[in-house]
Amino acid sequence: MAACGRMTAWRSRSPAQAAMLNPALLATVIAAAAIEYERADGEPMPWPLTFLVAPLVVHRGTRNALPRDTRTHLGNWVGQNPLIHAGIAPRAQSLAEPVREGLRFGLAHSMLTVDEQGRLTGALADGPKVSPKRNTEVDQMVAKAGLVGKWLAKIDQPATAFAVLGVAP
Repeated sequence: MAACGRMTAWRSRSPAQAAMLNPALLATVIAAAAIEYERADGEPMPWPLTFLVAPLVVHRGTRNALPRDTRTHLGNWVGQNPLIHAGIAPRAQSLAEPVREGLRFGLAHSMLTVDEQGRLTGALADGPKVSPKRNTEVDQMVAKAGLVGKWLAKIDQPATAFAVLGVAP
């Protein structure tokens, strides 16, 4: 996607890449995760966790393998899904720059705010909305991002989530 931290020009992106990795979509996914994280934990979400949200929810196969609720422990889920787990670290690395773009977009458009401790609060109009009538891929991403936010809130330290998922921060 980007070499040396430089963004790929929009005209150089494939239509699929431009649609699925656009900053507005990623900001929405991050905001949904941050909202649900804060609801579950009572504190804003540490910003490094944003780099785990996208690889878990943007990739359809991974998103579809996520549990229905947070009763399944992250470590158990990883153990039950070794093939999916193997793809998370490289996907996280490849999504790092699009996630940064999404963060910048979300901050610029007041979808995200950062506190003095570097934690994110999400702000979507009336919270993350998923229409049961429309169950689009975007709706699924937003819903699963909320689940991932709640899931990550159950882990004491962001470093633990990175270690369990095999992602180097």
